[in-house]
Amino acid sequence: MDRRKFIVNGSLASAGLMMDPKIGIAGELPADPHKPVSPIVISTWDFGFKANAVAWNYLSEAGRSIDAVEQGIRIIEADPDNTSVGIGGFPDRDGVVTLDACIMDENGKAGSVTFLEEIVHPISVARLVMEKTPHVMLSGEGALQFALANGFERENLLTDKAKKAWEEWLVKSQYKPVINIENHDTVGLLALDQKGNLAGGCSTSGLAFKMHGRVGDSPIIGAGLYVDNEVGAAVATGLGELVMRTLSAFLVVELMRNGATPQEACQKAILRIAEKNPEFKEYQVGILALNKAGEAGAFSLQKGFRYAIHDENLNEVIASSSYI
Repeated sequence: MDRRKFIVNGSLASAGLMMDPKIGIAGELPADPHKPVSPIVISTWDFGFKANAVAWNYLSEAGRSIDAVEQGIRIIEADPDNTSVGIGGFPDRDGVVTLDACIMDENGKAGSVTFLEEIVHPISVARLVMEKTPHVMLSGEGALQFALANGFERENLLTDKAKKAWEEWLVKSQYKPVINIENHDTVGLLALDQKGNLAGGCSTSGLAFKMHGRVGDSPIIGAGLYVDNEVGAAVATGLGELVMRTLSAFLVVELMRNGATPQEACQKAILRIAEKNPEFKEYQVGILALNKAGEAGAFSLQKGFRYAIHDENLNEVIASSSYI
């Protein structure tokens, strides 16, 4: 076949694929929008088990995925014993607790807050940014003003436990993360509801004893979280700098768009991080993915990343496979 015929035939084949309503982007049959699907929720780390229980209450009662995401994350933000999310989160090197969060719904809308102080539930502030403003992200004092104007109340986020840890750190003031106990264990949660709609969110207090003003991947759409309701969703946890450099969540979704399973997509994204960051062996990154069919995947740089999953048949915490 000559070049011209190849191009013409290829174009016709592509056009036929695009016009055929029975075939999706990845060559799969799309879900019937009128047929209920099996809901599922997955989230990062062991504490995700508790978040999933709350989220599942919404999903099992035909609730929206976005509501399941917000409420599941709120339960972790309100736990003072969790030193990496919400109240009780470890402070920066100046002794100030600053929080980041983002959320994304089935319509592609997103909201985010960064460098937020004195508000326990940044995930809920992020949702209001998504729903009540023309913006995606608010930061610092502006995010706080917005939260207060919408009924949120100031609260001291620095618990005695976190303050003691910070004072002990001040003795040497040396920042050196230890794999899997770096105190930057973001709560990331992805949900698929009975209508087949996806949503996701993540919330964190960031790296313990970070430089004042540092913001990681968690509130950045495409880095720490991305949702495309036609394809799937992904969320990341671990050292945010590595995730930001490769836009890991967006990469995972695009890999799924091109036919990769959630597991394959997570593995390829972690490999990209390893390839682009020679020092990767010193750090941890974990990625979760969920596609439109309700299939989940997980992969990490190092051993030790765990995630929680809850569907009609499964409700447990699972150790992720890893690159190293």
